[in-house]
Amino acid sequence: MSLIAEEEVPGSRAAALAENVRRVIMGKDVQVELAVIALLSGGHLLIEDVPGVGKTMLARSLALSVSGTYRRIQFTPDLLPSDITGTTVYNQKTADFEFHPGPIFANVVLADEINRATPRAQSSLLEAMDEGQVTVDGVTYPLPRPFFVIATQNPVEYHGTYPLPEGQLDRFCMSITLDYPSEETERLVVGNQLKEHPVTNLRPVLRADELAGLQRAVRSVRVDPDVLSYAVSLVRATREDDGLALGASPRGSVFLVRAAQARAFLAGRDFVVPDDVKALAPPVLAHRVIPASRSLGAGGAREAVLRLVGRIPVPVV
Repeated sequence: MSLIAEEEVPGSRAAALAENVRRVIMGKDVQVELAVIALLSGGHLLIEDVPGVGKTMLARSLALSVSGTYRRIQFTPDLLPSDITGTTVYNQKTADFEFHPGPIFANVVLADEINRATPRAQSSLLEAMDEGQVTVDGVTYPLPRPFFVIATQNPVEYHGTYPLPEGQLDRFCMSITLDYPSEETERLVVGNQLKEHPVTNLRPVLRADELAGLQRAVRSVRVDPDVLSYAVSLVRATREDDGLALGASPRGSVFLVRAAQARAFLAGRDFVVPDDVKALAPPVLAHRVIPASRSLGAGGAREAVLRLVGRIPVPVV
């Protein structure tokens, strides 16, 4: 039996998922919508911001809203790849080797403070995020479906951290920030946590298999050829811009279109409009590009993408 009324349209189910997360993450409607879009598009999400603004809570709220399996991995410098993927252990009773799955074997995986682990540990996520499987001791094991990684990192404190390589950043569908709440929202957040945290009362609104169905439905959202060309033009423009040392890859084009499909689906439409692509270009592309002046950082990358969005002609569909 569905956790949501059967007569509701699929777009309503996705909207109910976003509304459930907003019960915990207050005053961040745009960020919650982007997180749900990343989930619906079948990609992964990177949340970058200072400590205490709700990065982990957003990830946890999204995971609890889907009644699948959920695991949290606290990334530390001493974390090993086998601590993530699992290991093969010899069983003396059966005289055989047995595979013990690691925490990566879940529908929703929270990689908390991912940049505190060494590159060796970080690399254990590459195959999982790209192919939905892991290989241990030469044997490949499929991961549960759906499979969604939410990673958090603090972009301010660099002591004891290892920056994510471009190849790993490219595997995230989008990167978002939460920023500090407004004064009114902060008073509301503090007041709601005087007795207990709202996340303790959060209940799932979707089963894992229902989420997989929504992800398949997103792929059927119609993309006009002109809109598709517009998305590809935006991505290609990042490779030709003088202000960028590295542009977005073709994977960026794929995720930009898939995210646009998810945004249309969440809005109850069965077709993508150019505004879907325009709205999602910064969160989908900014973490994939590198400014020519590295001192500009993430802010410079986002500004470069916004500049290109304003320069590329928008098709009339």
